Amino acid sequence: MKRFYLIITALLFSFTTFAQELSETDFTQVKLMKVSGKTTDKVGHITFDGNDHLTMTYTVPEGDYFIIDGNMVKINMDGKKVEFDADKVKMVGLQRATLLNCLSNNWEQAAEDNNAELTVTEEKGFRNVLIQAKGKVPKGGYKSVELTYRMSDNMMTRMVLEEAIGIINTYEMK
Repeated sequence: MKRFYLIITALLFSFTTFAQELSETDFTQVKLMKVSGKTTDKVGHITFDGNDHLTMTYTVPEGDYFIIDGNMVKINMDGKKVEFDADKVKMVGLQRATLLNCLSNNWEQAAEDNNAELTVTEEKGFRNVLIQAKGKVPKGGYKSVELTYRMSDNMMTRMVLEEAIGIINTYEMK
C-alpha cells in the first residue's frame, strides 16, 4: 500500500509540474495581416490566474488592453473599446476558451474546440505544441496555434495564433 501511495504521489507531482501555467510576464506581440503584409508591433504585460482571469495591458501602445474576466471579454485596441459576453457571442467564446486552454496547458481541449490535430514534440530543452486545423475551422477559431515551452521551468516562451481570416499574432514572453 505504501508503494502505491508513493507512485500516486510521484505521478501527481509530475502532473502538477508539467501543468504549471504562465502566471505573469512581459511580452512582445507582432500582428501580421497576411492579405496586406502589414505588421503591428506591441509591448505589454500579461497576468493569468490559471482559471478564467487574464489581463494583457499594453505599454506600446499605452492604454490598450485585452481582459478576460470570467465570461466577459474586454478590449481596448487603438482607442476602440468593446465588451463581449463570451456565452452570448459564440466566436468570442471560442477564442476566449482557446486562449485560456492554451495558457493552462489544456491543449487537448483547445484542439477539440478548433477541429484540430494536436502534436507535442520535445527538442533542445523546449516542448513544442502544434494545434493544426484538420479541415474547416469553426467561426472565430484558429487555423493553427503554436506554443513553445522552456522545459527547465515549463515557462511558455512563445505563442503563435493564426486565425482563419489571415491574421497571425506572435507573442514572445520574456
